[in-house]
Amino acid sequence: MKIALLGYGKMGQVIERIALERGHEIVLKKTSTTSYEGLEHADVAIDFSVPNAAVVNITSCLNQGIPVVSGTTGWLSHYPDIVTLCTEKGGAFLYGSNFSLGVNLFFELNTYLAKMMSKFNSYHVSMEEIHHTQKLDKPSGTAITLAESIVQNTGLSNWTIEQPTTDSLYIDVQRIEEVPGTHSVTYNSDVDYIEIKHVAHNREGFALGSIVAAEWIFGKQGVFSMKDVLDLK
Repeated sequence: MKIALLGYGKMGQVIERIALERGHEIVLKKTSTTSYEGLEHADVAIDFSVPNAAVVNITSCLNQGIPVVSGTTGWLSHYPDIVTLCTEKGGAFLYGSNFSLGVNLFFELNTYLAKMMSKFNSYHVSMEEIHHTQKLDKPSGTAITLAESIVQNTGLSNWTIEQPTTDSLYIDVQRIEEVPGTHSVTYNSDVDYIEIKHVAHNREGFALGSIVAAEWIFGKQGVFSMKDVLDLK
């Protein structure tokens, strides 16, 4: 496939290397200082940019009939608009808060555990997420996905990174140098606690997952998620 990379930071560079290893061609490496020249030649685009660029990137792809996979977080207030545009254009769009196979399995485990724990009021649930200091959004998109699933499957009303209340899920957000991503969910009671955790060793899993998603979405129409790619529905 011919791939357009929308965003060429550390993540984009890892995606490029793995894509080339898998026999694909890179036709565009978009940065904040370069144009979209070459996008028209792409079979699919992968967006790992920044929140204030993601909507423009995705819109540009959909308007040109190019399937787009986005792993950029922090822009989801515009997600309904992108879904509408994708439908109007008969295009293909896939958003993932995290493309790692392990994280997507972790999402499923988190949902299952939340459903079980909702029956036991003696446990209090909390979360922690740690990322590198270059990550702009807080909390991470992965943390939000985990938190929303917990809220939907328990008696909690919302999640927060501020001072927690009795009916909210508190997310402890930390930024530490060179941490690719760590997420943990803890259910604590007076007598014990249960914890599930995912620790990323590097960016390789995220990059590979985005390329697998791009390979999967090519030739399709609709709005998708990694559940579709991994057949987890």
